[in-house]
Amino acid sequence: MKYMLIIYGNKEFWDSIPPDEREAMIAQFDAFNTKHLKSGELLGGYGLADVTEAKTVRVRDGVPVITDGPYLEAKEYLASTYLLNVPDETRALELAAELPAAALSQVEVWPIVNESHRT
Repeated sequence: MKYMLIIYGNKEFWDSIPPDEREAMIAQFDAFNTKHLKSGELLGGYGLADVTEAKTVRVRDGVPVITDGPYLEAKEYLASTYLLNVPDETRALELAAELPAAALSQVEVWPIVNESHRT
């Protein structure tokens, strides 16, 4: 079964971490990625650009309207996602607990219930 792990970021928090600790944390993420890509349980991990580089698209009266954003009222924003292929929820939760982000804040675990495929 496939699961999405979702990590939220907070620029103030990230900026408060000393550079050497940030590098160590990134190394922990890299080790997680290497280990679980090799096992086949991790299909991909995706770190997103800063929220200031995101765009929002809406279609109004058939015309796409593109704006900078999203404009967030909260300090947290979507920062990373991981796509897992594991036997069950128990294993997805175990992998979420292994992520360094789980020790800093939280990791959301979402079952994927619908999937598009190329044929």
